[in-house]
Amino acid sequence: MAEQQQMMHATQATNLADILERVLDKGIVIAGDIQIKIADIELLTIKIRLLIASVDKAMEMGINWWEHDSYLSNGNKAKEMEKEKKEMERRIKCLEKKMK
Repeated sequence: MAEQQQMMHATQATNLADILERVLDKGIVIAGDIQIKIADIELLTIKIRLLIASVDKAMEMGINWWEHDSYLSNGNKAKEMEKEKKEMERRIKCLEKKMK
């Protein structure tokens, strides 16, 4: 009896993994709107859009905002740091020339 439960659990995990793989491969969109009105006067509208997909699928759909976000992209941080380094080196050379 204990072996059957273990096998059933392993099967369920496989099914969950398959479902997750399909969702990430195809993508899923969850959308909803919340509106608060009093006497037909709209006070607040909240639009919620959620996309769940793999990075590859998102890029295929043209969604790649993380590549341009300096807080998320190491490439941009490295470029900014290199630019700052060069600017500091230039300023040091200028100061050294003034001291001579």
